[in-house]
Amino acid sequence: MLESGYHYDTKKLGSMAFIGHLTFGLIALSYLVRDIFILRILSIIASLAGIIFNYYAPAEPLWLVINWNLAFIGVNLFQIGMSIYEKRKITFSAEQSELYETIFTAFSPIEFLKLMRLSTWHEASQGQKLTEEGKPLKQVMLIYSGEAGVEVSGKEVNRLKDGDFIGEMSFFTGTQATATVKTLSENTRYLSWDKTALSALMQRNPNLRFALQSILGNDLTRKLQRPAQPSL
Repeated sequence: MLESGYHYDTKKLGSMAFIGHLTFGLIALSYLVRDIFILRILSIIASLAGIIFNYYAPAEPLWLVINWNLAFIGVNLFQIGMSIYEKRKITFSAEQSELYETIFTAFSPIEFLKLMRLSTWHEASQGQKLTEEGKPLKQVMLIYSGEAGVEVSGKEVNRLKDGDFIGEMSFFTGTQATATVKTLSENTRYLSWDKTALSALMQRNPNLRFALQSILGNDLTRKLQRPAQPSL
């Protein structure tokens, strides 16, 4: 007998152990998933497994737990339905679709649209400085096409390409630019977000904040793991 007063049939409990482990295993797995759609699917399966376990394992079904699991399933199904509806309702440009499908997959369509509305597109000629070491940086940038060199103390230490962010370190820490970033391509296209406006958007949208922090953190980690580029 558990402390709550519920009785479990020992034979049933043994045969249903796998379902119990599956329930908590799926919950643990969902914590590692970045894609919100997959996370909701895992949550639904975990809730279904929890319902089966709490119906058959105890001497009598635990309706309190079962009903809460049914509620969780309903919430996740509703959110999945809303996500599918948003995808059908919202249309992206070719450029936005490419960004959504390659970089911002963890965002819901409406969250991604909010982020895009806040962004500004730019074109930079070869040799243009996007950041300057030791100076304030008011923007977070994303290279859409082109290439840029990262310089520290006048020495090139890395190169950035399509899909790389610029200024995420400054955005996280609130400090000045740690390096100079200079375009290398004749025509580099990039997006920018005002840091203050982006922070305000993240504060208003917790899901967006979590997804964007994950993307920026992964981008920073990926760049730090790249081998240093030799000076030209």
